[in-house]
Amino acid sequence: MRLVFAGTPEPAVAALKAIVASRHELVGVVTRPDAPAGRGRKLVASPVAQYAEELGGIEILKPVKPRDPDFLARLTEIAPDCCPVVAYGGLLPQAALDIPPRGWINLHFSVLPAWRGAAPVQHSIIAGDDVTGATTFRIVKALDAGPVYGVLTEPIGPHDTSGDLLARLAESGAKLLVDTLDGIEAGVLEAREQPADGVTLAPKITVEGAELDLAAPAQRVDRLVRGCNPAPGAWTVFRGERLKVLAVALTDEELKPGELRATKSSVTVGTGSKAVELVTVQPQGKKPMAAADWARGVRLTDEDRLGPSGE
Repeated sequence: MRLVFAGTPEPAVAALKAIVASRHELVGVVTRPDAPAGRGRKLVASPVAQYAEELGGIEILKPVKPRDPDFLARLTEIAPDCCPVVAYGGLLPQAALDIPPRGWINLHFSVLPAWRGAAPVQHSIIAGDDVTGATTFRIVKALDAGPVYGVLTEPIGPHDTSGDLLARLAESGAKLLVDTLDGIEAGVLEAREQPADGVTLAPKITVEGAELDLAAPAQRVDRLVRGCNPAPGAWTVFRGERLKVLAVALTDEELKPGELRATKSSVTVGTGSKAVELVTVQPQGKKPMAAADWARGVRLTDEDRLGPSGE
């Protein structure tokens, strides 16, 4: 089939590579416009765009909005048979959905209908799920609600971050997507409607939503830290400034919520149940560091606390 691939972030590159290696013909790539990045805030192409540029000879479309008439006209001219999608990040209008005769086929990183939305991997970890997975489905106007072609499952380990889990799903999901495209072309795959029960939503996690509640049980604190790593990064407050918490470990220590205890080699903080050890933190404006190094640098006192009470 003639394919136009739509995707933007690094996890989408694995699927694009798999499509390039497949028997299908890649005739174009759709991605989000270049965005400012780094301290200099220079415009940088998306990871998908960068990989497509390396391929050479592939037309790259970067519409500000997928409903732009120029984009729709050009996509019609390219005339793809099918448009595979992985984490594109733009809302596709019906006019775009109608262009490829075999539809837009999305690879979504959950077992639908669970965790429909922008952050399924993060929410699956935060919720304490034991298993997640990936699903290929035909995109319809409703959010992640289209009929399903294929599913795979992936266990969530006790130390998995969203970055760890997403990296695994990106690789296994890439094969699932190509297998789905092969099946559609061969006419041997039939899409099945999603069940009405079991729908959960996974909206993008905001910085505000990543604030740690140290009055919550330790397991919940741990899951939020892992689910928000690498982005947006769980955080709390120390001496009036935000302190990102990138990794913690469960302990059997007893401390009050927000109370800190430091030794030469470790730092623990109280939660609503047992204390957790701070493993890696990132002070405001600085690079990630071992929590014990951070504690020595700030010279913790007996009065210091984490959380709003520490402001």
